[in-house]
Amino acid sequence: MTLSWIKTVLVAGLLLTSAVSARAQAPESTLARIAETGTLRIGYSPDAAPFSYLWADGKPIGYSIDLCERITQLLQKQLGLDKLEIAYVRRTPSDRVALLQDGQIDIECVASTNNAERRKSVAFSYPHFVTAVRFVALREGGPRVVADLKGRTVASTSGTTVIGELNATSREQGLNIAVMPTPDHEAGFALMATGRVSAFVMDGILLSNLVANAEKPELYQLSLDTVGAAEPYGLMMRRDDPDFEDAVNAALVEIFTTGEIGPLYDKWFTMPIEPHGINLQLPMSEELAAAFENPAKAID
Repeated sequence: MTLSWIKTVLVAGLLLTSAVSARAQAPESTLARIAETGTLRIGYSPDAAPFSYLWADGKPIGYSIDLCERITQLLQKQLGLDKLEIAYVRRTPSDRVALLQDGQIDIECVASTNNAERRKSVAFSYPHFVTAVRFVALREGGPRVVADLKGRTVASTSGTTVIGELNATSREQGLNIAVMPTPDHEAGFALMATGRVSAFVMDGILLSNLVANAEKPELYQLSLDTVGAAEPYGLMMRRDDPDFEDAVNAALVEIFTTGEIGPLYDKWFTMPIEPHGINLQLPMSEELAAAFENPAKAID
């Protein structure tokens, strides 16, 4: 037995072992698991109205939740299942990516910004909303534009893309803004409302909802300008699972192009919503309407 032959056998053995290991560690097909279990696991937030929040009975509701419940119906049809149940899994801004990667949720149905940095970790559906980062402050004596934040301390929710965008803006404009991370949106809003920070920085639509549902909305004002350009929201999914991603996008295309999306959008953004009957009075923007008309182009 020659030395070269032994080396060949060892290399072949290592290659075989690597191939078997790779197959063992390959992520499970989400569609295959759904078909086998008859359950779709949806990640939700309890405090991201009007996209995802809890109703009095503890059930998640919201614009993104409605979308995902309709997607579930269409996936059931695509897979030829008699029934497809939903299992709701609570997620936070900090653990949502890990829950997707670990397979504890199949799709996150909240309000997550689709940008290049985040796409390194997760996949996104076609856009279902477009917004830009703003800040909210006390109307009396509070900052009004981003430049007013120079040298101040602000709050923002940890685990979001907002903190990175805010820090980049601070560096570029020499603003020296100090950022205090908070576990959720309500905590950040409370810090601003009690004067412990100068502003709470987050996506404009989420701030609008927080102000509208505050005990005294007249005390607060949104910034007159934005931190960076507008970006799309998408439903987050695990990377490297193109079949599931395609199935979700096919469902969204049906919702967007058959007239379903208009009434669904109006329900959450131009009509009174629970729990306080607040109307956000936010008609669909031309940019979002264009995204619905041609969703694939909207993320090019």
